[in-house]
Amino acid sequence: MTEKHIVLEDIDPVVFYGVGNAHLQMLKALYPKLRIVARDNVMRIMGDEEQMASFEESAEKIRLHVLRFNSLKEEDIIDIVKGKRTRDEIPEGVVVYALSGRAIKARSENQQKLINAYNENDMVFAVGPAGTGKTYLSIALAVKALKDKEAKKIILSRPAVEAGEKLGFLPGDMKDKIDPYLQPLYDALEDMIPQVKLQDMMEKRVIQIAPLAFMRGRTLNDAIVILDEAQNTTPAQIRMFLTRMGWNTKMIITGDMTQIDLPHSQKSGLVEALHILNGVEGIGVVNLTQKDIVRHKLVTKIVNAYEAFDKEG
Repeated sequence: MTEKHIVLEDIDPVVFYGVGNAHLQMLKALYPKLRIVARDNVMRIMGDEEQMASFEESAEKIRLHVLRFNSLKEEDIIDIVKGKRTRDEIPEGVVVYALSGRAIKARSENQQKLINAYNENDMVFAVGPAGTGKTYLSIALAVKALKDKEAKKIILSRPAVEAGEKLGFLPGDMKDKIDPYLQPLYDALEDMIPQVKLQDMMEKRVIQIAPLAFMRGRTLNDAIVILDEAQNTTPAQIRMFLTRMGWNTKMIITGDMTQIDLPHSQKSGLVEALHILNGVEGIGVVNLTQKDIVRHKLVTKIVNAYEAFDKEG
């Protein structure tokens, strides 16, 4: 009797097998001449050679579907086994799919400009007020690059507690101290990558999240690197960060000029970098505005109200 092993790489096997192994039971029913035993992310297949070849092809297509959409329905399995396209075939413009199945794509003209700038340049500055999707969309682009094997790792960073990164007064070890400042990055990742898979990627350092101070001395190759909250970097810090760029690496730098937390005597590194690097080939700059805010409608009103107050002052 022929026997083969199929490894479900890069996906959460729970999504593939279904709740209560419902999807696995369906596959067993669709391939009655095979004995299928699943454990963790490995399937052991025994039985008819012809049906086994068909199953291998279908299993790989199902794996790719799960990798792309982060979801799997019974009708998807039927369509794939029958050689049809699934109903979730990627519509134009989708970057990746959230775990909920929601398509993550540009929701405004300037968000699309950010995607275009990323595709056309190795370094992109995305500047705009809170809620415009700068960080979330940047992380989606990084996750897509990882899934498409365009990069080997994702590195996410932000300055912790203003530019001075004064963490000593906080309780706990270094991870306990910095995690609260990196939580927005975790939140975005958890929306796009299954928790078990995300934990594995972080343990293997395929995805790295660290405060800006930890970037010093590194050369970042084969990576998508995102610096968030860059308005709170000093000129020396952002210069250090930008010069970490290595081969086959893309960088996205995000910031909000209206939320600079530096002392008044300290110039923002983001402001200086945008001035110095203006017009440099290979660097894209995208300015998002209140019109691009995709959070609760009150966020737009709040941003507008504060902007009007600042002008009065």
